[in-house]
Amino acid sequence: MRAFTVTSHEASPELVETDRPEPGENQILVKIEACGLNFADLLMIKGTYQETPQLPFVLGMEVAGTVEKLGAGVENFVIGDRIAVFGGQGGLAEYGVYDASRAVNLPDQMDFVNAAAFQVAYGTSHLALDHRAHLKPGETLLVLGAAGGVGLTAVEIGKVMGATVVACARGEEKLAAAKAMGADHLIDASTQDIRAEMKALGGADVVYDPVGGDQFIAAFRACNPEARVLPIGFASGDVPQIKANHLLVKNITVMGLYWGGYLAFNPKALTDSLATLMDWFCEGKIKPHVSHVLPLEQAAEGLDLLAKRKSTGKVVITM
Repeated sequence: MRAFTVTSHEASPELVETDRPEPGENQILVKIEACGLNFADLLMIKGTYQETPQLPFVLGMEVAGTVEKLGAGVENFVIGDRIAVFGGQGGLAEYGVYDASRAVNLPDQMDFVNAAAFQVAYGTSHLALDHRAHLKPGETLLVLGAAGGVGLTAVEIGKVMGATVVACARGEEKLAAAKAMGADHLIDASTQDIRAEMKALGGADVVYDPVGGDQFIAAFRACNPEARVLPIGFASGDVPQIKANHLLVKNITVMGLYWGGYLAFNPKALTDSLATLMDWFCEGKIKPHVSHVLPLEQAAEGLDLLAKRKSTGKVVITM
């Protein structure tokens, strides 16, 4: 089979021929149809992601496909089931082996491309806004990086949850994508003062931040009393430092969110969240925004789109 493999943190990944894996106990072999790309894939290539696998490894955190073979002890799936899996790696390949506990059945209404774009982006935003921040109807939600893979889902989910959503992104094209997802107000981070614009809108009750850097600082200063700030990631490359005395003056809460980490200590939070999101998808309340669908041969091009911020929503690789 073909697999897009990282062999060195100093070299670009390569598409190589390798043996098809076999499932072990409580594992399933998946014929992969589509794989969603994530910013974390870029960090894994460099070896800077918090859960970078040992070399060599195959990139691709989230996949959709069909069950090809069952390992011993697997009882909740049958061969031919359409599923999505968050494996953390191994998705940019024609086949992959995963623990059955990480797989979920797909509803008939969801195709493989949408499924591959679904888990990490929607799961991160829903868990952050619902489980962590307890976003309430009528509150003002500021989404930074609002045209990115997770940012667009935060805009969309914020609207489903009844919030007034302010989308912050760079340039008219990206802001248009956020507006199409339901954003009530738009801020162009390349030309406008985030703090001033948010103050004019009455301040932020919840801040969703996958960007970090100067945008985090500006958003933090525009927070209302008892606001909740959610650091999701640091796409800017700048991890901001938070002064504790600034937290207490406005009674602000900062709460981190690493979606994949819940697999280790509270997997039910993930499965409950995904069940809600699948229901919302079937009800037409949410729909993944996929800006690029590319074949496996163009996986490097897909990653380059993420690195250069040329995509909106998700980039999906098909096998």
